Amino acid sequence: MSVTPEPLIQSTISTSPTEAPFCPVMPVLSIQDLHVWFELRQWGFFLAGYVRAVDDISFDLAEGEAIAIVGESGCGKTTLMRTILGLVRPTKGKILFANKNICELGTIGLREYRSHMGYVQQDPYGALPPFLSVRRILEEPLIINGVDDRGERERRIRKALEEVKMAPVEDFLTKFPHMLSGGQQQRVVIARAMILGPKILVADEPVSMLDASVRVEILKLLEGLRRTHNLAVIYVTHDLSTVRYFSERIFVMYAGKIIEQARVNDLIRHHQHPYTRALFEATPDPDAHNATVLKDVPPGEPPSLVKPPPGCRFHPRCAWKIDGLCEVEEPPYFEMRPQHLVACWLYR
Repeated sequence: MSVTPEPLIQSTISTSPTEAPFCPVMPVLSIQDLHVWFELRQWGFFLAGYVRAVDDISFDLAEGEAIAIVGESGCGKTTLMRTILGLVRPTKGKILFANKNICELGTIGLREYRSHMGYVQQDPYGALPPFLSVRRILEEPLIINGVDDRGERERRIRKALEEVKMAPVEDFLTKFPHMLSGGQQQRVVIARAMILGPKILVADEPVSMLDASVRVEILKLLEGLRRTHNLAVIYVTHDLSTVRYFSERIFVMYAGKIIEQARVNDLIRHHQHPYTRALFEATPDPDAHNATVLKDVPPGEPPSLVKPPPGCRFHPRCAWKIDGLCEVEEPPYFEMRPQHLVACWLYR
C-alpha cells in the first residue's frame, strides 16, 4: 500500500456521495442525484453503451451566491451546465427551481424557466449572430419572451448596454459583431444574458478566449452585476488562477463526478484530493525562476466515459491509491473540516 502524502489530514465525518453539499441559505437551485448519459449506437441502430458525461452529482446554489465548477476538458462540466440550462434532458435525477422539477417541464414551462437563466458562452464571436446588429441581438430574447412594446424593448436594451459599460450606447447599437473587439463582444454576450433580468447566471469559461488585460475587467463586471442584482452565478472554468477572485465555493469535477468541494480559501490552502493537487500543480507559475521546473503531474489520460474504471475513477493515475480498495469501491464523501468534502479513500 502506498504512503499517504504528508499534508493530507484525517477526516471525522463521512457522508453519502449523493448528498448535496452545504448551502448557507435556502437554495434558488437544487441539483439532486443528476445523471446525464448519452446513448452510443453502432451502425446507427444497435445500442453499444452510454457516455456517462455526468454521473451522480448533487449540490445546492443559494440566491446571490457564486460557485465555480472546475476541471480539465472532458470532465463533464459543460454538459452539466447545459443540463442546468434545460438544453439537455437528464437521464436521471432532479433539478429543482421555484419548487418545480425542470426535468418534467414541457415546452412552455421550459421557456419560462430559461427566462430566469442567463448564459455567457466561452467564445463571444461564435455566440453572436454575425448578420445582426447589437440592437437586434439584444432585442431578440425580448421579442421571444413576449415584450411587445417597442419603447420598453429599447429602454431595456439601453439599460443592459449601460450596465456592461458600453457607453455612449449610440456608438454600439448599430454595430455588427465583427466591428467590435473581443472584450466588447463578450460585453454584448453578457448584456444579452442579463436582458431578461435572470436569477441565475451561467458563465461557461467567459474569459478563456480573451486577452489577459481584458479578463480582469470582465470578471469585475460579472462580480458587479452579481452584487447589484443579487444574482446566483455558476462559473465554469479550468483556470484555477481566476476562481479565487470571483467564487465563494469550488466544486472539482473529474470524469463526470464531483470529487472535492469546499469554500474557496479552504480549498486553495488545504486541497486534499490527489486530482485537485494535480490541478494546482498544473496552474501556471508567474515566477520566471520556476519556468524550467518540471511539474509533478499524474501520468496517463482521463478515463473513457463509455467504460469508466470501477471504484475511484482517478485510481489508474493516482500515486497514492490503496490496493484492493480504490479499484473496487467508489469512495463516499469524507468531511475534512466544516463544508469541505472530499471523495477519497485516503481519509476513511
